[in-house]
Amino acid sequence: MDLGLEDKVAIITGGSDGLGRATAHRMAAEGAKVVICARRGDYLQTVARELADDTGGTVLGVQADVCRAADCEKLIEAAREAFGGVDILVNNAGASAAAGFMDVTDEGWQADFDLKIMGAVRMCRGVIPMMRQRGGGAIVNATIGWGKAPGSAKLPTSLSRAAGINLTKSLANEYAADNIRVNTVCIGLIKSAQWTRRADGDAELAALYDRMSGQVPLGRMGEAEEYGDLVAFLCSKRGAYITGTAINLDGGMCPVV
Repeated sequence: MDLGLEDKVAIITGGSDGLGRATAHRMAAEGAKVVICARRGDYLQTVARELADDTGGTVLGVQADVCRAADCEKLIEAAREAFGGVDILVNNAGASAAAGFMDVTDEGWQADFDLKIMGAVRMCRGVIPMMRQRGGGAIVNATIGWGKAPGSAKLPTSLSRAAGINLTKSLANEYAADNIRVNTVCIGLIKSAQWTRRADGDAELAALYDRMSGQVPLGRMGEAEEYGDLVAFLCSKRGAYITGTAINLDGGMCPVV
């Protein structure tokens, strides 16, 4: 299936590992010009080269921390200077933070909000004017099912992701007339770098995945490539009539649709 992403310009935050890297790989393979950001500069450039070599596409790495307003501006300007504008934004940066209410400090609340909400807000605010000039665009925000139906001791992530779902629908409503589509993917348990970092070696990682798979109705963890495929579809011509949606990608875990 031709997704119609040839020569589209896509920014993917948190694009050096896991879900972001899988998304960058799929979009570059489809012919998009991809800009990825992460905080680790040397590693980011290595990943950008590997993605370009693997796909034969164009991948630009820009060191940036989306918690910082100046870095968001730098990232967007780098895309504009390199490729003339932005057609696609994937607000993928984020990490799980799940604790009980009394265990979350003011600093924890603020850090989570800065990363998952203000990072997305600043990136959207920066690219929407360019998308309007280019006749439209697509934005995908990464959130989680707990943002729809929070479980016990899932703070602060469940709250910030609920705000991300609200942001998605608000922007979809406001900018539909400009042909800017905004959707969110509510991810569940998907194999990613954060789980690899928590495990001590391949054997422990395999055991962790096996235990976590028992929580999933489909009986397995999701693959990063499945996320990348869905995001690419939502940003493509094939998804041109989809906006304002919150799609569960969780093997059936979320108790609400």
